[in-house]
Amino acid sequence: MNNKGLFSIIVVAIVAIVILAFGSRFFKTVSPGHVSVATLFGKVVELPYDSGIHIPVNPLYQWYDFDIRSDTITETASVPSQDQLQTQMDVSVKFRVNASETPNTLAQYGDKNRLVTVQLIPSLRSTLREAGKSIARAEDFFLEETQNQLQVQILSDLKDGLEQKGLLIDEVLIRTITLPPFIMKAIESKKEREQEVEKEKAELERYKTEMQQKVEGAIADRQAAEQEAEKVKVLADARAYEIGKLNEAVAGNQTYIQLQSLEALKKMAEDPAAKIYFLDGTSPNPLPLLHMGEK
Repeated sequence: MNNKGLFSIIVVAIVAIVILAFGSRFFKTVSPGHVSVATLFGKVVELPYDSGIHIPVNPLYQWYDFDIRSDTITETASVPSQDQLQTQMDVSVKFRVNASETPNTLAQYGDKNRLVTVQLIPSLRSTLREAGKSIARAEDFFLEETQNQLQVQILSDLKDGLEQKGLLIDEVLIRTITLPPFIMKAIESKKEREQEVEKEKAELERYKTEMQQKVEGAIADRQAAEQEAEKVKVLADARAYEIGKLNEAVAGNQTYIQLQSLEALKKMAEDPAAKIYFLDGTSPNPLPLLHMGEK
């Protein structure tokens, strides 16, 4: 075997050994929702590797995977207001790692966990404290307007401070607010008083409604009574008029008077208490004189 053939065998053997030793390192598979950053002898490779399979790659690369999917952390912090009272707040931040900045992020700040621990959480705490200084009173944290203002301010401040460090801030939400105990007690007392006032208002409205109904009923009764009285008056006037006309009609009617006298005499004759009756014979109208001569 000549030297050329021996050299070829040696080269093939070396390649085989390299493939056997580093075969899996000639390609890189990146999971969905991730990017990988390579380093070579401590130096970061400038471009990240997106999800998928990459062939060939330098088998000497060291790999650092970054999860670039949306993530959320919730932090609890004591936030001072202008009245120097401390209010405890739970705030959630929705964020993502900026894929295109992962090589610089790795070189400057480390992996995702370190980026969150060293950059995001301290920035959030600091931003919360600074935002609280714009609130006059601790109880104002309960106002919807105040909470919206804080969320907008915190979101803006975190974006300005963290996007250049490889974090994209998508949303800030205030979860819970816990005021100092004595303020909570005062607020609860205030709510109880307001509820009592509302209850009294409702009772007053009910009473007013009942009184109004009674007044309307009394007015209706009075109107009905007035109508009835008017009806009685009209009937009485009609009866009086009828009697008056009747009296006028019979006043000069001697026949009617005689007839009434005879009727009276007939009734007196039936009366056992009548003893003697005298009639004025010269009168055109015989008028009885009762009980004459009784002892």
